Amino acid sequence: MSKPGDTSETWYSGITRYQWFVLFIASLGWIFDVFEGQIFVASMQEAMPSLVPEGTDAGTISYYNYLANGAFLLGGSLGGILFGMLSDRIGRKKTMGLTILFYSLFTCLSAFAQEWWHLVGLRFLVAMGVGGEWAVASSMVAEVFPRKARAHVGSIFHGSSVFGTFLAIAAGTFLIGNAAVYAWATSPDMAWIAEYVDPTTVPWRLGFMLGVLPAILIIWIRLSLKEPEGWQEARERARTADDPSQQMGRLSDLFSRSYLKVTLIGVTLAAAAMATFWGVHIYGKNLLLAQARQDVLARAQAETPDAESMLEEELLAPHKPELKRWEMLSMLLNTLGGGIGLVAFGPISQRIGRRGAFLLYYLGGFVCGLILFGVLYYHGSLLMNLLFLPIFGFMTLGVHAGFAVYFPELYPTRMRGTGTGFCFNAGRLVACPVLLVVGLMQDTYSWFTLPVAACAMSTLFLVGAITLIVAPETRGRELPE
Repeated sequence: MSKPGDTSETWYSGITRYQWFVLFIASLGWIFDVFEGQIFVASMQEAMPSLVPEGTDAGTISYYNYLANGAFLLGGSLGGILFGMLSDRIGRKKTMGLTILFYSLFTCLSAFAQEWWHLVGLRFLVAMGVGGEWAVASSMVAEVFPRKARAHVGSIFHGSSVFGTFLAIAAGTFLIGNAAVYAWATSPDMAWIAEYVDPTTVPWRLGFMLGVLPAILIIWIRLSLKEPEGWQEARERARTADDPSQQMGRLSDLFSRSYLKVTLIGVTLAAAAMATFWGVHIYGKNLLLAQARQDVLARAQAETPDAESMLEEELLAPHKPELKRWEMLSMLLNTLGGGIGLVAFGPISQRIGRRGAFLLYYLGGFVCGLILFGVLYYHGSLLMNLLFLPIFGFMTLGVHAGFAVYFPELYPTRMRGTGTGFCFNAGRLVACPVLLVVGLMQDTYSWFTLPVAACAMSTLFLVGAITLIVAPETRGRELPE
C-alpha cells in the first residue's frame, strides 16, 4: 500500500477507460454548470442596466447585480443540499441528469427577462441546478476512482470549470460585445423585435439562450453511465439493515455527534471561498477595464468638441466593444491563472496535505486581493496588471478544487452526496447575506467603491485559514464506507 507521499507509482496507472469516461462526463456537466453561472458575470455590464429604469445610477445597478449574485448563492445552497440528498437516495446518474435539465432550462429562460427582478429570480432557479450538479458529480468521481488518484482527478474535475468560464468569455467577446451582432440586432430588418424587447439587448439575451445546449448531455448520461458500486452496496445495506443510522441521505446525520465537527468545518471553509469568489475573484475582470475606461474617456474627451456638456457614459457609448474586449481579456487572464491553480491543488495536497494546500491558497488569496484592489487597481501599469492577473486568479480560485477533493473524504457513502452538497452549498448560503450587505453599502456610501469592497472581502480568506487549525487531515485515507 502506497504512503501519502509515495511517488513510486503514478497516480493514473491502472485507471480504466470507463473511469476516465466518468471523469469526462462529470467534467462536461461541471463545465456547462460554470458557464451558466459565468454568463451573467460576462454580461452584467449590459444585462442589468437594460432592465432597470432609465437614469438609474451606477450604485443602484451595482446593488441589483449583488442581489443577483446573492440570489445565485441562495439558490445554489438550496439546490446543492436537496439534490445532494436526492443523489444518495435515487442514485448519482439520475440526479445528475435532473440538475443539468434544471440549470439549462432556467438559463435559457433568462434571455426573456423584462425586469431586473425577473433576472434575479431566474438566477436563483439556475443556481439550484448548478449547486446540485457539483455535489453529485464530485461524489461520483470520488467513488469511481481509487485512493491514489482521488486528489488528482478531483482537481482535474473542478479545474475543468475554467472551460465553462472560457465559453462565457467567448460569448461575451464574440456575441455580447460584438459590434456586428449589435448592428444586426438594431438594423431595420430586425425592427419587428422591438415589439417584444429592446433591440439593443438582443446580444446579451442570445448569450443566455446558449444555456439550453447542456441539456443534450442528459441523453448521454442516461445511456452511458452506471451507478457506482459503492453506492449500490450502501443502498443494499440500507435496505436490509435494522439500524436507522444506516439509512441513505439523511440530513440530520450531518449534525450527529460523529459528523457535526467536520460539517461545521466544511461549511466554514466553503463560505470563506464562496464569499471571496463572488466578492473578490470575479472582479479581477474589472482591472484592465478600469484602466481602459480612463484611457478611452481621455481620448473621447480630446476628440469630441462638446465633451464638457456630455456625460461620461455618452462619451464612452461608441467605444463599448473596445471596452468589452479589455474586460474579457481581464477575465481570460484571471481564469487562466485560476485554472492552473485548480489543477495544481491535487498535486500540492498530495505533497503537503489537504490542510497545507488550503492554507497556501487562503493566505495567497488574502495577499493577492489586497495587492490587486489596494495597489494595482489605482497605480498598476498595463504590463504589471497583465502579469499579476493570472497570479491573482491562481490564488483566489484554486482553493475551490480542494472541496471536490476534501469533502467526499469526510463522509461515508450513504451520506456522501448529502454531506458534500451541504458543506459546499451551505457555504453559499452563509456567503449570501455578506454579499447583500456589501452591495447595500456600495449603494448607500459613495466612498465604499468596488476596490474598497473587494479589499474588505479579501479578509474573509483569513477565516478559512484560521478554520484549518481544527480541520482533520485526510490525505492517504480510504473513503469511509
